[in-house]
Amino acid sequence: MRASKECCHAEGIVRLTNDFCSKHCLDTLFPRIRLMTPLFKLNYSNAQGGLALTGHLGVLLASSWGLSIAWNTAWLLPMLIVQGVVWVSFFACLHETVHRTAFQSRKWNDRIATLCGFALLIPATHFRRFHNAHHRHPQISGKDPELSAPKPQTLAQYVCWVSALPFWKDRLLELSRHAQGDVRDDFVPEQEHRQVVREARIALGLLGGSLVWGMLGWSGLLCYWLLPLLFGQPFLRLFLLAEHTGCEESTNPEANTRTTLSNRWVRWLMWNMPYHAEHHACPQVPFHQLPQLHGQLKSRWQVVASGYRAFHRDLVSDLNSGSSHPVRSVG
Repeated sequence: MRASKECCHAEGIVRLTNDFCSKHCLDTLFPRIRLMTPLFKLNYSNAQGGLALTGHLGVLLASSWGLSIAWNTAWLLPMLIVQGVVWVSFFACLHETVHRTAFQSRKWNDRIATLCGFALLIPATHFRRFHNAHHRHPQISGKDPELSAPKPQTLAQYVCWVSALPFWKDRLLELSRHAQGDVRDDFVPEQEHRQVVREARIALGLLGGSLVWGMLGWSGLLCYWLLPLLFGQPFLRLFLLAEHTGCEESTNPEANTRTTLSNRWVRWLMWNMPYHAEHHACPQVPFHQLPQLHGQLKSRWQVVASGYRAFHRDLVSDLNSGSSHPVRSVG
């Protein structure tokens, strides 16, 4: 059993003792709500993490096999998209492991995070610090690093965002900057700068190597990894856009994050990330317990979308009408 966990949220640090998602945590997060008992005992499980990861790897193998037989057929583009969606869904695994909640072992969380980071060209050490800063200051301008990339305010910006072109431009620029030893982000401790530089160089090496090998005729990485990743990234942009777009820019955890109701397949593929308000309320709760937390807290949230299709329909409608606060209301 872990001794204690720190729950980061907009108001500061709440300490959870005895591995419970406790009354103290929720009283501090939601001072207007009085909970008389702890919600449940936290369960960091190698079995749950291993099962989810094994399932994802199995789907990746299946989609790779499907792609292999789709070459030179009309099914090539659909299979490239399917393979890409499977690849970018490993972002959910990266997200869970940088929180170190996917597995009981810190070592295994860090190892899997490193592998997922390289697979997505989002190195884990820098992303962990970036994401921790986002959790400490969600939706706070000047403090939340996610706000450095403004959300779309027009239909043209929406299309550009979903294309993932801004993502890839920023990704390559950041990797290049880090690879040259320029780690300027104040949320990265100085003692981790060397690791950030090392991981950026490895990521760029994988990217460059796959391109060179592809030109030399060894196209495995290019065809089964990099090209599908390009096709899949727009789907991840669509998914992530729902988490905070149009939410209140404040320290209120009931209003600054959106939970999106979705089917079991999306929840499985994305490690229950659609329960995003729950995750921000208690980020130390492992992915497989988020449905349970949702059951306890669902009446608290001010911003809930009925699905990803509904969210994007409302967002496009609001952008088209020129709304200054797109989809701020409950979806």
